[in-house]
Amino acid sequence: MTAGTGTPAGTGTPAGARREKPVVHRRRPENGWGAYLGVVLILAWGLLPFYWMVITAFREKSHTFDPTFWPTYVTLDNFEAALATDKGNNFLAAIGNSLIIGLTTTAIALALGITVSYALARLNFRGKNFVTGIILGASMFPGVALVTPLFQLFTDIGWIGTYQALIIPNVSFALPLTIYTLTSFLNDLPWELEEAARVDGASRGQAFLKVILPLAAPALFTTAILAFIASWNEYMLASQLSNSSTEPVTVAIARFSGDNAFEQPYAAVMAAGTLVTIPLVIMVLIFQRRIVSGLTAGGVKS
Repeated sequence: MTAGTGTPAGTGTPAGARREKPVVHRRRPENGWGAYLGVVLILAWGLLPFYWMVITAFREKSHTFDPTFWPTYVTLDNFEAALATDKGNNFLAAIGNSLIIGLTTTAIALALGITVSYALARLNFRGKNFVTGIILGASMFPGVALVTPLFQLFTDIGWIGTYQALIIPNVSFALPLTIYTLTSFLNDLPWELEEAARVDGASRGQAFLKVILPLAAPALFTTAILAFIASWNEYMLASQLSNSSTEPVTVAIARFSGDNAFEQPYAAVMAAGTLVTIPLVIMVLIFQRRIVSGLTAGGVKS
């Protein structure tokens, strides 16, 4: 008998020959000019006012309204005027007030927010959806509607011009953002780690402090930055509830006075705005990856 030819019946390829995989042409994503144009427009919309503020801050007062788009008549006199106290302005003290208000607001919002978020994410209790709806409603409530009631309340109890009159409303504004950010993050955490700690003898509080809290550090960091920035930039309530000894930087800048009652110190205001804005911009640029990772951590399910 003769040996077979090595070609299996019903096939057109010799035995042992390597079959070639069909070539699959994957469609490459199209990055048209429209996407880049949109990015450029968004950047210009957000950064051009900041750029113009910086340019005006470094420009001589006599050329404040010079329309030149690049730095001209450069001087540091505007920063000296912003920091001077001879016209009744106390900008450095206002920066200290903003730090006190912002740091205290952030600490209270994080302490309350992480506990509420843990309860909403981990526990099942009656009225859970109602509590969530109340928090959502509080985040959508217009702040301007609270100015008159808060002013009347704090006047009656003698809190006008105190730090607590500025911190408590800021906490109420920062809490909804803190709770929703942390709740979405905690919902995505592997709860098996907490259950393992409970099996090993840890109480619920110990498991929360030693397991859940370290894992939630990225989200805590993100909400801390956002809460601090929101408190630092708040003006509407602070303008009505503060006085000269407790006013934050936003109110202090609005109260800047010029050489006379008919002069508006635009250049000094721009210099002061630059001083309080650049640190925030630098902080966001340094920690932008943590901010993005914290905001998106609970948005994708594996």
